[in-house]
Amino acid sequence: MMTDLERRQAALEKTIAKYRGRVLDFKSADCVRMIRFHLLQMGHRPPPLPRYSSMIGARRALRDKGGLVAILDGLLPRIAPARMLEGDIAVVGGEGGEAGLICVGYKYMGWHQDSAESVNLIIGLGDVTAAWRA
Repeated sequence: MMTDLERRQAALEKTIAKYRGRVLDFKSADCVRMIRFHLLQMGHRPPPLPRYSSMIGARRALRDKGGLVAILDGLLPRIAPARMLEGDIAVVGGEGGEAGLICVGYKYMGWHQDSAESVNLIIGLGDVTAAWRA
């Protein structure tokens, strides 16, 4: 039987293997798709994604569901950002709106406007809009 931390690490390794270095593409690799894949690896059952293939379509789909924070509030328990463990989920404000990230230790995996590929980012806890225990 795996401990919670071992289960988190195994799920995180699968998510990293699939998304690290992937170019942001709203058809196959964006923060919502990455978070959904990660939640599946963690044993959660997130709802199916709406169809979208552009940033405008993604924004519209999120807006129709109340936003990324509202969606995650309906799926996971919210926690203080300082209590995040590897594999937990965070949302930060971004140039294009809300951005979802996955905690990978003291950094967060996601996309940044200065990089086409997913990267590990250092984010101040004060910049985290909300966090959830995955």
